[in-house]
Parts: sequence; structure tokens; C-alpha cells
Amino acid sequence: MAEHLAGTHEVVSKDHWPRARRREARQQRVVAELLAAGRSVVVDNTHPAPEDRASLVALAREAGVPVRAVWLDTPPEVCLARNDARTGRARVPLVGVHATRARFVPPSAAEGFDRVDVVRHVPPPLPPGDGRGPGAGAPERRTV
Repeated sequence: MAEHLAGTHEVVSKDHWPRARRREARQQRVVAELLAAGRSVVVDNTHPAPEDRASLVALAREAGVPVRAVWLDTPPEVCLARNDARTGRARVPLVGVHATRARFVPPSAAEGFDRVDVVRHVPPPLPPGDGRGPGAGAPERRTV
């Protein structure tokens, strides 16, 4: 999602500062500065609960700009597989993945968002004739 918005928004993520102390405070400061400068901002982080999102909603309100949540609704098994594919510091310890999932509350307009968009995970299409996709059981056609 951040890559999609990078052309029109400043992307702020605590992942940009992996070794920094007080990353949350730094994120708040950077977002406030960008909003004050009139920039559009996307915050690319996991904020599983309303209390984690509240300060960002407040920053947007203070700046007088609309605030939108984009919930990437991804099945747990996909999250785990993506995490397994990561290496080094990019891989999140499993306890962290499970703890974040346990705290998750879907974002809502009641938190102060002007809009909540839900992007659902769509599995990639299966190849024809694999026994599970469209055309399953049909003979493979070849042109000679």
C-alpha cells in the first residue's frame, strides 16, 4: 500500500529507523512536521488497536486534514508465510506476530477516521488443470 501512495504522499514508517530509540515519538514528530508543511502523509505501520491509532488521528485533526485508515485484511496464514520469507531484522519474532494479532481491533469511523477502506487479500489464481481452479478435470488443450 505504501508503494502505491508513495507518488502522492510522504511515507512514514518506524521501519525506516530500525535502531532508533523512541521510534513512536519520532514518528509522531515527523508526521506533525510533514502535516504542518502541508504534505500528504501515509503512515505505514501496524497499529492493531484504537489506542495505537489515536495519536495519529489526533495529529491529522489538529492539522485540519481528513484522516483515512486502510486496513489490509490479510489471513493469518498469509501473514505468517510472508514473515517466514523475510530475513534478518525484517523478520518479526512469532511471539510479536501473535501478540499483535491478539490485540487487533478493526479500525472504525468511531475512532475519528473520515473513511475506513478495507483491502482484502485475494489469493493468486491457480493454474488451469491443477484440480482446484476453473477447468479442473478438463483435459489440457494444446495447439499443434
